[in-house]
Amino acid sequence: MKNKLFASLLSAGLLMSATSAMAAGDAAKGEAMAAPCAACHGSDGNSPSPMFPKIAGLGEKYLTNQLKMIRDGERNIPEMVGQLDGKSDQQLADMAAFFSSKSTQLAGAKDAELKLNSGEVVSALEFGEQVYRAGNLETKVPACTGCHSPRGQGNPPAGFPRLSGQYAEYIEKQLLAFRSGERSTDGEAKIMRSVAEHMSDAEIKAVSAYISGLY
Repeated sequence: MKNKLFASLLSAGLLMSATSAMAAGDAAKGEAMAAPCAACHGSDGNSPSPMFPKIAGLGEKYLTNQLKMIRDGERNIPEMVGQLDGKSDQQLADMAAFFSSKSTQLAGAKDAELKLNSGEVVSALEFGEQVYRAGNLETKVPACTGCHSPRGQGNPPAGFPRLSGQYAEYIEKQLLAFRSGERSTDGEAKIMRSVAEHMSDAEIKAVSAYISGLY
């Protein structure tokens, strides 16, 4: 089962690289259009609050796809309703290029004691590192490094986003959304849903905390 899941992740990544060609964005043009985004995401894409994700350095391909899905109503984010109406694919690519050209400011990881389903109390960061780097064979959770790299830098050509430096609270929220099926923007391959459905609350909280401290 685990081998099949890894094969699915790999094939999906190769497929995205081969078939999802898009026009390159112009960061200079995107800067002017991105001005309204500053209220929530910061002028350079580094949100000042964990209520909103950092979008600096996420990767142009990934961010372009997410902006298109938000514009087209395929991804429901109440705060974004109407924000991208009327924007062309090229304009969204330009905005993505602008934010992706910026450096992500590190959020910094915070450790805490975490109680596992077994009753064992562990360090959230130590357990999070274990899950991120090695997965969990018993619960059929693959390592996150396969798509997001050992340092959380992502895989821009394949459309896998950078995670390092992101707020732990936001990562946890998204993993829970993928697990419940509330978020389904991972395509027909269901990469993230296939991973998150096997993750416990403790695994999600731990890996989210660990990721926030990667750089």
